[in-house]
Amino acid sequence: MKATIERATLLRCLSHVQSVVERRNTIPILANVLFEASGDGTIKVTATDLDLQVVESQQAVSVETPGAITVSAHLLFDIARKLPDGSQVSLEAADGRMTVKAGRSRFKLPTLPRDDFPIIAEGDLPTSFALPAQTLAELIDRTRFAISTEETRYYLNGIFFHVADEDGPVLKAAATDGHRLARFTLDRPDGADGMPDVIVPRKAIGELRKLLEESLDGDVQVDLSASKVRFTLAGEGGTILTSKLIDGTFPDYSRVIPTGNDKLLKIDPKTFYAGVDRVATIATEKTRAVKMALESDKVTLSVTSPDNGTATEEVKADYGAEGLEIGFNANYLKDILGQIDSDTVELHLADPGAPTLIRKDENSPALYVLMPMRV
Repeated sequence: MKATIERATLLRCLSHVQSVVERRNTIPILANVLFEASGDGTIKVTATDLDLQVVESQQAVSVETPGAITVSAHLLFDIARKLPDGSQVSLEAADGRMTVKAGRSRFKLPTLPRDDFPIIAEGDLPTSFALPAQTLAELIDRTRFAISTEETRYYLNGIFFHVADEDGPVLKAAATDGHRLARFTLDRPDGADGMPDVIVPRKAIGELRKLLEESLDGDVQVDLSASKVRFTLAGEGGTILTSKLIDGTFPDYSRVIPTGNDKLLKIDPKTFYAGVDRVATIATEKTRAVKMALESDKVTLSVTSPDNGTATEEVKADYGAEGLEIGFNANYLKDILGQIDSDTVELHLADPGAPTLIRKDENSPALYVLMPMRV
């Protein structure tokens, strides 16, 4: 294989794929990316960790000799980062080595044969639909902070996608760690009816969100079966992310979404966030709870720590029910408030022991549920 590629193109391509590659690998080939140079002048770069695969195609300056080889992902990425701006990079593979040349720099890197490189077999992906990249990015941003990191509850380690019929056909995405729940609802895209319920793993969600950042103005093609999902960005010759799905059953989260919470608190999310953040400064690991005392025109936030003393702050609010004291994990509350991009946020409360419903307003596609803490 022998090809020449612009340094900026190579760097962009490697930055998209190298983060899939785990730093520690017991299987040497998984530390590598697969380079395939074809006679039509394209270079295809593939990275995988056996559960997730990213393939990106880029136009080369020239392909003198078509061929394929695998080389260390992180090493080549580090080299590409340090090469001079605007340079052209020559990649030549022969005799178990890849020679990388740019300007006066020359590197010889060990390679492994392409035949050993594992490719995820997608199989049949019967459900197929398109989503605007901007919508998919917002959906991920509004839900992924609630994904559980507990490996024992592996079925919560991703975002759950399913279709439903409520007032009309919708596609819903939900994530929960048992303490908080985030749900995002959008109109069901054409082609998504009959879609199986799927859980897309946390790592795939993170990689997808990074890729979306550079193609927010286009559409994303989504193809899936009950075991695999493929996201195609920027059309033909763009980037393709394929992931295995989590093989488990997501709990019926709709049961924890309260419907009868009759106490409504309206407050400015930015002021509220800043107030919670300030009083939580003295909270320790054991006392992450912030207490909220609700009155008709204000909320008094307070934190008591046996080691660090106490803190209180009053925040203006609009509250029409009888007084209430309730406690929440400060970080969880901040995570949710950070998602609300308006002048008011609604908190629908029932009592100090019941889950609280949080949303921008009743028309917002995003909805959050937060479990209280004893304070």
